[in-house]
Amino acid sequence: MTTTPPPAPLHVEIDGVPAAEPGPLALLLGGYGHFTAMQVRDGRVKGLGLHLDRLDGATRELFGRPLPGERVRRLLARAVEGSGRRDSSARVYVYGDGPGFRVVVTVREAAPDGPGAPQRLTAVDHLRPAAHLKHLGGFGQRYHGDAARRAGFDEALLTTPAGEVAEGAVANVAFWDGTRLVWPTAPHLTGITMSLLAPRLPSLDRPVTLAELPSFRAAFTVNSRTIAPVTAIDGVTYPVDGELLDRLLAALAEAPAEEILPAG
Repeated sequence: MTTTPPPAPLHVEIDGVPAAEPGPLALLLGGYGHFTAMQVRDGRVKGLGLHLDRLDGATRELFGRPLPGERVRRLLARAVEGSGRRDSSARVYVYGDGPGFRVVVTVREAAPDGPGAPQRLTAVDHLRPAAHLKHLGGFGQRYHGDAARRAGFDEALLTTPAGEVAEGAVANVAFWDGTRLVWPTAPHLTGITMSLLAPRLPSLDRPVTLAELPSFRAAFTVNSRTIAPVTAIDGVTYPVDGELLDRLLAALAEAPAEEILPAG
């Protein structure tokens, strides 16, 4: 009688150095998962509940299991405390393989307060798969973003084959029609900053086409790091509306911040 030997354990090296824990590392290298990104200020996060809902919903969709907010809070608080940065940029990643998943938290320097640098965008025919998820494996976003920068732009603007605006490669985009912010409805991720701004300013969700871009008075990109004016989308140019930009920043400042680990 012969027996089949057990499979050899996974061996992983990084730049020639064996990985200490190859099992968890293999999940990360697989690139299957999702994440959320946030700014931490004095241990508080604006829209923290929205971040926790995003993580739980995406984990249920991808892995069929919940990700309790209490677990995320504990891991996030531990990472922020361990980094020594109560003001920081933090990300919570959920990596998985089949029904199992791992939660990874990264903490680095905080994004500067205030508006971002003016952005020049170029439209590309590309939509993220499962665009409603903030998922990993964004090869297309990186490819088109790098190509845009080589062509002299700051970022790519993702559009449908029919020329309908979806989102920026790493941000939501909003247009000002003179009275309201217009948020494109082609497949996109509903960003946390977008979700905080829309209820606090006159806003409208509707399809936006490339053909109508010249009719808008201003445009902005918004993400977890900043709100930035858009000064051009290919040949269409926009002025920097400082007063409107201040309104957006003030609206975001009004959004309450929540303690990562509430007292008690």
